[in-house]
Amino acid sequence: MQRIQKGEALHAAELRLHALLLQGLAGDAVAYRSFLQATAAHLRAFLRRRLSSWPDEVEDLVQESLLAIHNQRLTYDPAEPLTAWVYAIARYKLIDWLRRHARHNALNDPLNDENEIFSTIDADANEAKRDLGQLLSLLPEQQRAAIMHTKLDGWSIRETATALNISEASVKVAVHRGLKTLATKLRDEP
Repeated sequence: MQRIQKGEALHAAELRLHALLLQGLAGDAVAYRSFLQATAAHLRAFLRRRLSSWPDEVEDLVQESLLAIHNQRLTYDPAEPLTAWVYAIARYKLIDWLRRHARHNALNDPLNDENEIFSTIDADANEAKRDLGQLLSLLPEQQRAAIMHTKLDGWSIRETATALNISEASVKVAVHRGLKTLATKLRDEP
């Protein structure tokens, strides 16, 4: 009985956040602010469970995640579960923090339970990288290279155009068409 109630509560939270985000994307600033505040509460709980050894870092990661969500808000597909998208962004921010933390403290910290966290997160990241590689392999070479350079490697349109020996407009078109093709393929998968 308690499991059913928890599932219903999660579903209600998903629907509420989804509605607030869509209202925010339509220009309702109050709804968008409510979305960010409610999402922050969910992210705090999510990150506290994963960073119990570093409680002081939780709020920084919540803010980094919220900023990434805000910056990527136009990429959200309303047909997909919102919380999965939000938690995926938070997981990537957590992975980035853990990697920075590991590099920074590698000489100072003895090995302990962090290895378990890193191995799980690294495995998730490797799986995501493999899946992304498989998806990108479905695209023509120019579209694949344009997406990899601009979206994954962080190159500018101009740098990508120079590297691929095509115009900047062609880079933009290749990225747009490639992402559209990937979205269609993902949507059509069972």
